[in-house]
Amino acid sequence: MTATNLFDISNKVIIITGGTGALGGSMAQHLLQAGARIVLLGLHEEKVANSIAALKKTSPDVLGFSGNVTDKEWLLQIREAILHTWGKIDVLINAAGGNMPGATIGPDQTIFDLNMADFKKVIALNLDGSVLPSLVFGETMATQGKGAIINISSMTATRAITRVVGYSASKAAIENFTKWMATEMALKFGGAIRVNAIAPGFFIGNQNRALLTNKDGSFTERGETIIKNTPMKRFGEAAELHGVVHWLISDAASFVTGAIIPIDGGFGAFSGV
Repeated sequence: MTATNLFDISNKVIIITGGTGALGGSMAQHLLQAGARIVLLGLHEEKVANSIAALKKTSPDVLGFSGNVTDKEWLLQIREAILHTWGKIDVLINAAGGNMPGATIGPDQTIFDLNMADFKKVIALNLDGSVLPSLVFGETMATQGKGAIINISSMTATRAITRVVGYSASKAAIENFTKWMATEMALKFGGAIRVNAIAPGFFIGNQNRALLTNKDGSFTERGETIIKNTPMKRFGEAAELHGVVHWLISDAASFVTGAIIPIDGGFGAFSGV
């Protein structure tokens, strides 16, 4: 391993679930430009088609599939299609996730207003939606004896961020599963299979834009509170995830597994005083 190829990810086959979202789509574009082969998974067929068309302006090495990441049979079909086309799976990035109103406690509500049906749906999307792809595509990595999985955690996993109870619980579980899966894969299938997670701080996307910003671009009260508790005094940009993701899937991180890497502008380190 030399300095010239330490961060080389060319020709790696990388699956990105939630690949039509703001963060997953940004990662896909960066990794494709770095020479990787990208498999984009998304829920909606039209969004997948539009994302693939945009990515192919950069490189033809892109596949896209629409379906539900909590559907194991669909994931197995995707696995066979990838192996038929490219013969291997090097990396899985579990970027699918989200929240629902019923799993969020509004300003005029208490925890006793929690909608358990929505709570279960959020847990299924964020936790099951990472566990199932890890099992299906991780099995191929176990056979190959090499691979990398990146899960997406959050600042809500370790801090009591008000309102987002369902999302917080699912992301806390993601961190535990990341450490558990990392240990399992290393002990039973070798140290060349690594499982890590990134924990983004606050990034403005379609799902949280109205919660953090007003129509005139100013911050809401919640947005102001977050900025107050972020030492860098700003929200993150999607491109600021690229470096850590690239590092984690490259040989430069060959001795890194079971780690949760915060990308948060100092939010997790700051006491607020």
